[in-house]
Amino acid sequence: MGHALLLVQLVAILVTARALAWLLRWIGQPPVIGEMIAGLALGPLLFGALAPAWQGWLFAPASLPALDGLSQIGLVLFMFIVGAELRLSGGVRQALRAAGAVGGLAVLLPIGLALLITPLLYARYAPAGIAYWPFALFLAASLAITAMPVLARILKDRHVTHTPVGQLALTAAAMADVLAWILLALTVALISAHGDWTPFWRSMGGVGAMLVLCFALLRPLLRRWLARHASKGRPDGGVLAALLIGAFGCAALTEWLHLHAVFGAFLFGLCLPRDDALLAGLIERLEHVTVIALMPVFFALTGLSTSADAFQRDALGAFALIFAVAVVGKVFGGALGARLGGHGWRDSFAVGSLMNARGMVELIVLKIGLDAGVIGREMFTLLLLMAIVTTMMSTPMLLYFSRHRRLAAVECSRHPDQG
Repeated sequence: MGHALLLVQLVAILVTARALAWLLRWIGQPPVIGEMIAGLALGPLLFGALAPAWQGWLFAPASLPALDGLSQIGLVLFMFIVGAELRLSGGVRQALRAAGAVGGLAVLLPIGLALLITPLLYARYAPAGIAYWPFALFLAASLAITAMPVLARILKDRHVTHTPVGQLALTAAAMADVLAWILLALTVALISAHGDWTPFWRSMGGVGAMLVLCFALLRPLLRRWLARHASKGRPDGGVLAALLIGAFGCAALTEWLHLHAVFGAFLFGLCLPRDDALLAGLIERLEHVTVIALMPVFFALTGLSTSADAFQRDALGAFALIFAVAVVGKVFGGALGARLGGHGWRDSFAVGSLMNARGMVELIVLKIGLDAGVIGREMFTLLLLMAIVTTMMSTPMLLYFSRHRRLAAVECSRHPDQG
């Protein structure tokens, strides 16, 4: 019965995810939004409210460890590919200062605003035993995240990847995510210390050793090895197996260091040479199965972790505060950075709108915080809703602030002799 139930769970998760992904794509949203909402729909907020007996049977607590194992594999593979994708876009290398300003301000402003509102949220939403600063730093990190994969999907769907705005946003998102993940790693290490600084410094020392291992040793070795065994960038079965061993091995190391496995997988992905053919091979072999089959399992478990109690008492005010800080920090931080880089205000706000996309990466961050105990189910639910709404805002805001370019392109097509 256990295996049969697992298969029924997978069918229910995938059908719900694909149906909502299709629906959301039909109204102009990236499919990942539908998959994220599917996770919410299968949890206590919808399925559990409409049919609690059926929901309790389908997702019985005793059956969840198997789903959790699948979701962890999906997370490791996904973050491995995200690390492999992370690069400076060629068109933005000449404007690195602008990208740095966008990425830096789109992280620093949300962090600063998050620290300002933490005193209003700590007493009500921090779990018992969690000190002020771990809670504050985690809230800051969760509001500073930009989901580069979702941002890239939005740019691709709107055919603006190779525009100045698209290139600037991609590179700035890469920089912002590195800064935010560093802050998150420090926060998780601090949480695991439980007031004793010895484990914290042990974790930080281990991370430093991993950075040396990955970038001083593995990176040059991988470059030479892949040039010999995957000269056209298309890894065969043996090469792909070796890369997976490296990703899972690094993930196990960071898990052993009392950080999350996603950090190690992300680092190993960063070690790979920036080879477009290699990346295309990894996407073809791994990403499609990971995103279509395994990440919806993670979204479903995320939805099961939500709480209907999050909407009691002063929750609406707390959500409004978190939402305002998230939007203002990302949109205005990104826009100010782009403006300092020499872009006009409309293009600057288009970049800021893209930096506001959080998507599935935010869900990974929130699940890390929930598993570490730094946030409870109520704050997890509020932050999850914030992530979905802010990501849904990105596409219409991009279209609004970019309409002058579309109008100019239409006018140019009508009068090509005047272009």
